[in-house]
Amino acid sequence: MRPSHAQIWHAIDLLAARFDMTASALARLAGLDPTSFNRSKRVSNDAEARPRWPSTESLSKVLEATGVSFAEFAALAEGGGAVAMRGVPLLGFAQAGDDGFFDDAGFPVGQGWDEIDFPGLARDGVYALEISGDSMAPVYREGDRIVVDPAGPEPRRGDRVVVKTLAGEVLAKEVARISARSIELKSLNPDYPGRTLERKDIAWIARILWASQ
Repeated sequence: MRPSHAQIWHAIDLLAARFDMTASALARLAGLDPTSFNRSKRVSNDAEARPRWPSTESLSKVLEATGVSFAEFAALAEGGGAVAMRGVPLLGFAQAGDDGFFDDAGFPVGQGWDEIDFPGLARDGVYALEISGDSMAPVYREGDRIVVDPAGPEPRRGDRVVVKTLAGEVLAKEVARISARSIELKSLNPDYPGRTLERKDIAWIARILWASQ
């Protein structure tokens, strides 16, 4: 049976809640306008107050950003399912800059890591970093945990990423511009400068999928 208008919007609310987010924060995570899932957007503003449905593109971006499958989302809409949880390795952010913790592609190596539950069907290679310091405030604060995906598609403008340079620096910033030769990164904390890195100086770059805040 086709889910109703109310069921689809309720599933979006449930998905946001599962990620400890508001509907607006979920929209931002997916690269959408923060008001995309506001309650005022769910009906038309004319006298008839006709139902408005989220677009297929919006839903696709949300599922991609969260790692949740369409089947899981459909189960939420039908009231019979929950978002699956999967344990992913957890490392301290400082470890990301040390030799021996990652391979050349940005995947953690070794065993015995702590784990956290990630709400989504994350593919192999996804892992979490625990933030230390204030260089990423106010978006990410000390103690927050971010889940990154080194095997995902190339980051796009507006994506938040973790970058490790060949010199051992580890940066969490937002992609401002990307070209064949360089990547311009915007700082999340206005007190810290942005950076432009030549691709030849980058060891690996991983898109941030999710944050536990």
